[in-house]
Amino acid sequence: MALSDRTPGIRPHQTVGRRLDIAWRYAFPAATSVLFMLLSLAPFGLWGQAALLPVVALTCVWFWSLFRPAAMVPPVVLLIGVLLDLVGFLPLGVGGLTMLATHGLAHRLRRFLSRQGFTVVWLIFMTVACGIAAMNWALVSLLTLTLVPPGPVLFQAGLAVAMYPVVAIPLMLAHRTIADPERA
Repeated sequence: MALSDRTPGIRPHQTVGRRLDIAWRYAFPAATSVLFMLLSLAPFGLWGQAALLPVVALTCVWFWSLFRPAAMVPPVVLLIGVLLDLVGFLPLGVGGLTMLATHGLAHRLRRFLSRQGFTVVWLIFMTVACGIAAMNWALVSLLTLTLVPPGPVLFQAGLAVAMYPVVAIPLMLAHRTIADPERA
């Protein structure tokens, strides 16, 4: 339900189309996250493309948890993490746990970061991406009982930092327009 529907006063009639519009706007963050994850799996033939999947998932969960926490709730984040595990061939639970940790950090830092500019949010994301990559490395090493080489994890952290503007800018534009439930 949009905020305008909860405030007293004259409101538009609740038609089925309006209700569907509001529902779509609330589902938009999860839908775009899954869509971007699936697009990262498309055979573009890019070097290091396999590392794009967790990077896109991390970026989408961070962005939507920070700017639309009502639409990116923990059960949705967990489902995105499980999807990451299934299509990314990770041990089951690693993606879910790392995505929930990302969501928790974004939710915790939301008040501070909502007043900051893009550059500060990006700098904080750099730290979070490195921490999540290290957590991912530790969990995979622990669950497979082998010491995984740190090279791919470092590449993934660097790619996450570099890809944040590429993913966040279209999401920011959508957040201000089509995904805003107040415009329904």
